[in-house]
Amino acid sequence: MADVDTRLLRYFLSVAEHLSFTAAAKALYLAQPSLSRQIRQLEARLEVELFDRGGTGIRLTAAGAELVPAARAQLADWQRTQRLVRAAAAAERGALRVGFVATGWGPLARQARARLAPGAVEPRRLDWGGEPEALREGTVDIAFVWLPADTTGLHVEPVATESRWVALTRSHALADKDSVSIHDLREEPVMWTRRAPAAWVDWWAVNPRPDGSTPRWGPENDNVEEMLEGVATGAAVCIGPESMARFYAHPDLLWRPITDIEPLRIALAWPQDRGDNPLLRAFAHAVLAGRGDGDQGVRVPQTG
Repeated sequence: MADVDTRLLRYFLSVAEHLSFTAAAKALYLAQPSLSRQIRQLEARLEVELFDRGGTGIRLTAAGAELVPAARAQLADWQRTQRLVRAAAAAERGALRVGFVATGWGPLARQARARLAPGAVEPRRLDWGGEPEALREGTVDIAFVWLPADTTGLHVEPVATESRWVALTRSHALADKDSVSIHDLREEPVMWTRRAPAAWVDWWAVNPRPDGSTPRWGPENDNVEEMLEGVATGAAVCIGPESMARFYAHPDLLWRPITDIEPLRIALAWPQDRGDNPLLRAFAHAVLAGRGDGDQGVRVPQTG
């Protein structure tokens, strides 16, 4: 499979998991015809049929079933190769690449950074929900991860929680309230993005809602600035952590806490096979000490 694009293997695994081109396309944020063409391309390269496309659904052929574990192993090997090569390059220049999304967890990160040598920490802003994949692919060494998330292969240390707030245009009917419930937002379009995993989008939008309903979807966005501009026009609302309400002030926006949904949990995470990195260990010690554990008794595992 050396000449097969790893992207095609990811697409194949999604279809194999869902046994539905429609569901897989939705999870991948692809058009179904495009996904079908990609799978046909993979089958042409391998010169086999991977799916039996019957009238009542699809199922894996014997060749498809054989490819599933092989594809997973190849993707894992490629991720590990990327991670090791990129980590080696960063270590050679004495840098620790710290990933975060939007506000990350600012106070702890700044305190920890101050304990390391000037220039040792390289902040890396990531796409929505992109922290775990960036860690697995080695584009960052350590990251502040917004939970829930797929943390397979990562060592995870919870460091903080934040309540979730909603951003509204100042002329909004809810602007006079000091706080809101998720029920208050039942008719409000919610900003969303294709750049994050589907489960991440659903969690932030509270989908499904407590009454079983589905949110109304508003405009898409690629980053926090686009999201807030969309809210400022009155086209939709957005839900974000409390720190976003503090750090992203906007003259046309108001932020209000949502009182009846679970908070965001924030964790410090790094690959299980990278715990021997001295800079990583020093940064993690500083963050965990700042979390309130105190310097005594803080243990950063070298592996898993």
